[in-house]
Amino acid sequence: MSKLSFLAGAAAGYVLGARAGTQRYEQIKTQATKLWSSDPVQTKVAQATEAAKTKAAPFVADVVSDAAKTTAQKLRDVRGGDDEHLPETLHRGTDGKLHAEHNFGPGPGKLP
Repeated sequence: MSKLSFLAGAAAGYVLGARAGTQRYEQIKTQATKLWSSDPVQTKVAQATEAAKTKAAPFVADVVSDAAKTTAQKLRDVRGGDDEHLPETLHRGTDGKLHAEHNFGPGPGKLP
């Protein structure tokens, strides 16, 4: 249903845009530019930009920092001594690295 709505909207926009023509497009573009360049709009843009820098940036930095710490801890847990989740064919050697068993498969002389 959403694809059908989108296509219907796109078709209506195309038809209306084609009927309005280039002249109407230029009028709309000029009015939009005047509105965007107006002092009240630019004042609000400056206020929003400043608010984003002072209020949102620390919040985003905290969220990213917390996510990084959580991910790092999970990686340490997996890489560390949490061997109970390893398959039976893997084990941690005396050097602390993971090693695979070499005695898997059908065995010597059992291949066709």
